[in-house]
Amino acid sequence: MDELILKLKNEIIAVLNLEDVKPEDIDENAPLFGEGLGLDSIDALELIVLMEKEYGIKLNDPNQGKDVFKSITIMAEFITANRTK
Repeated sequence: MDELILKLKNEIIAVLNLEDVKPEDIDENAPLFGEGLGLDSIDALELIVLMEKEYGIKLNDPNQGKDVFKSITIMAEFITANRTK
């Protein structure tokens, strides 16, 4: 799981162009939206595309994203349970 969490941190930094952020700067248990990384709805769309492209996971219910994207740890758990790639 630690390997997936590090991979997710690097993918999020790359996909969202977080130029001044390093993987070690991101707390995997901190919220991705709001006070954590401070992501917004456009970033959420990018994360949905990332999950589909890299892991074969399609979120059919937009509200599901709210639960899946609470933190990198929760995202990694969801990917581990649902990935097709």
